[in-house]
Amino acid sequence: MTACRAFIAGCAGTVMLPEESRFFRDARPWGLILFRRNVETPEQVLALTSAFREAVGRSDAPVLVDQEGGRVQRLGPPHWPRYPAARRFHASRANDPMAVREVVRLGARLIASDLAAVGITVDCLPVLDVPVPGAHDIIGDRAYADEPSTIAVLGRAAAEGLMAGGVLPVIKHMPGHGRARVDSHENLPVVDASHEDLAARDFLPFRILADMPLAMTAHVVFTAIDPTGPATTSRRVFRRIIRGELDYRGLVMSDDLSMKALAGTLRERAEAALAAGCDVALHCNGDLAEMRQVAEAAPAMAGLRRRRAEAALQRVRHLPEPFDPVDARARLDSMLAMAA
Repeated sequence: MTACRAFIAGCAGTVMLPEESRFFRDARPWGLILFRRNVETPEQVLALTSAFREAVGRSDAPVLVDQEGGRVQRLGPPHWPRYPAARRFHASRANDPMAVREVVRLGARLIASDLAAVGITVDCLPVLDVPVPGAHDIIGDRAYADEPSTIAVLGRAAAEGLMAGGVLPVIKHMPGHGRARVDSHENLPVVDASHEDLAARDFLPFRILADMPLAMTAHVVFTAIDPTGPATTSRRVFRRIIRGELDYRGLVMSDDLSMKALAGTLRERAEAALAAGCDVALHCNGDLAEMRQVAEAAPAMAGLRRRRAEAALQRVRHLPEPFDPVDARARLDSMLAMAA
């Protein structure tokens, strides 16, 4: 891995602006994340991902996207198929666990095929959050089920489908966003559940999938662990839970630092997240002035964070498994139609 720095950035639109290209060349972010504002056609997305890699001088520089299905799908019609929310996969065959696992893996494999074709190599999926009654619907049907063991099984199926197609999964939002009663895009959620309840329910899917290569944090305060600090910026949460109880050894990125759950300047937020234990700071909105602040806080990808990044990329350095997307799409549609 050639020299780069421990942050992921966005860009403003569908083409790489000259000032963005200069920024990426000089600041050398580890990766780029795309949103709907960056997506128009397959040819355009491929040109954009190629332009980013040319700017940073790394052909394997990660390009990320949130392509879950349902409400959270950045690439959609008319150029890409619409995918259902995670909950619908479970509903399609709730009485047949093996069939549910198959349809989830198949859906993720199809998503990987879509993404790989346009140079996107990381999907921020699966959602491993466990919803509870009364929680904000920011998670809602993005969760596969209500039971943590079912979420773990289906989350692993999704991760396997992505990696089979050469796309890295990101488990999120570690160590759990399902109890949040407010949307962390707008406010800071505070969860008062006991450590015992969190361990038995919220943390369980992340513990089971601790072998996954990439994870994203939750901007959530767990008062039983740290009374004031959200997980993203809490050394205690990282030490005791993420690297301790969950025994997670992969690369951890923050959730988007521009979300309103966090306080301070963008530089202060990035510094806090990286000091707490995040390997990489994630900034999504494409605001160049904010990106410069994040870049100023981001150290070189060196030492343990570099080894974690290299180990993650190694997980998809293989030929994708044989795959017929037309046949797979027909099978997926048939299986989902049974629940309609």
